[in-house]
Amino acid sequence: METQTTKMQRLSELMATSGPELILSLLVLIIGLLLIKWILRGLRNALGKVIQNKTRISVICNSVGVLLFALVIIAAAAEAGLKLDRIVSALTIISLAAVGAIVLFRPLIPTMPFKVGQTVKAGDLLGKIEAITLLNTRFRTFDGKTFFVPNRKILDDIVINYQVTETRRIKLDVSIRSDQDLMLAKQTLETVMIADPRVKAKPGPVVYVLDTSNGRVKLGGRCWVDNAKYWVARCDLIEKARFAIYHAGIVPARPQMDIHHFNDLYRGPVAGNDPENDEGQL
Repeated sequence: METQTTKMQRLSELMATSGPELILSLLVLIIGLLLIKWILRGLRNALGKVIQNKTRISVICNSVGVLLFALVIIAAAAEAGLKLDRIVSALTIISLAAVGAIVLFRPLIPTMPFKVGQTVKAGDLLGKIEAITLLNTRFRTFDGKTFFVPNRKILDDIVINYQVTETRRIKLDVSIRSDQDLMLAKQTLETVMIADPRVKAKPGPVVYVLDTSNGRVKLGGRCWVDNAKYWVARCDLIEKARFAIYHAGIVPARPQMDIHHFNDLYRGPVAGNDPENDEGQL
């Protein structure tokens, strides 16, 4: 009990003498870390408009983050009343070593080709990225399943990131009978795309003739929309194109299968009826 009492008395004396400095030092540390996060976010966004290389942006931001963190530690130590000579020297050496390691080795470290929240197809999996750790990535597919995939397996496979670019192209393929008005069909499909406000004006919508075989003409409409609006816009345009073609009086092509039936030219001998022994029989 005496030992515990002595410790409590020392703690009370420490809080009485250095309590305000410790509290102020803690506030400086917390506020400094929040400012670093805010500064790095703004710096990353600003560099993203100028530099296209994401690895270079990451190196710059990480280096600036290390230096800012060292300054915050020095400021917190100063508010706590600690001697800064050794602290500054040690943090300077550590910071320079960390920045050097980042500049030299960061481009060599493989990074995941996606971020949390993006829609990605990796191997046979298609879904949104929920979390990324050092060992695995958590996928959530659109039917509600959750997969934990090793990062090494993802890096060794083909990955499609559907949300890297700002825009995405929609394909509207329509097949009509070969005896229908081709120009009217092309104008109808183009009008459907132009009338939708989500479709980009540049590059503008276009309609191509893709195929003219099997008694049909296959038309392909192509237009661009914002990536975030792609899926809903695609479904809406498919429906609008179907109704527009119908109301324009254009008959769509239907699946066609030709069946050819050939009669047997020679059936062969029938059991019990040998042609060689049927002399003179008709």
